[in-house]
Amino acid sequence: MKHSDKGIRAVAVLEASKGLLSLLVAVGLHEYAGQNLSILAIKLVTQLHLNPASHYPGIFISAVGSVSQSSLTLMAFGAAVYTSVRFIEAYGLWHNMRWTQWFALLSGAIYLPFELYEMMSHFSLLSVIVLLINLVVVMYMYFLLFPQRASI
Repeated sequence: MKHSDKGIRAVAVLEASKGLLSLLVAVGLHEYAGQNLSILAIKLVTQLHLNPASHYPGIFISAVGSVSQSSLTLMAFGAAVYTSVRFIEAYGLWHNMRWTQWFALLSGAIYLPFELYEMMSHFSLLSVIVLLINLVVVMYMYFLLFPQRASI
């Protein structure tokens, strides 16, 4: 296996992992559709040994309670679509399909300004790690697609 194959497969595993996480979110959203979300939020806050009547848990409970069932269904559908895209991309990268390399480059690059903004406005270790991982993936795909420019 060539070095570039290992790199592409690493990116494929990353994309499949994002797809799996999104699938779990979609299933979770679907599972809770039709239930009273305020009651679930109160149970969660209580389970975490927080006072549901205090300020921040109260804001959380209120926000969760204001989510409509149609919004929940729409979010589950969006997560399912995102899951499909990530799994298709992972499959294509694993099998070295050129179009998925382009897709990985473009879909990764489109997030960079948002990740940079997030890091600048709400600096955290997580925002730095996410930005750096995405930057590495985008640069790797760029140099894979344009090898003549890699020597510059």
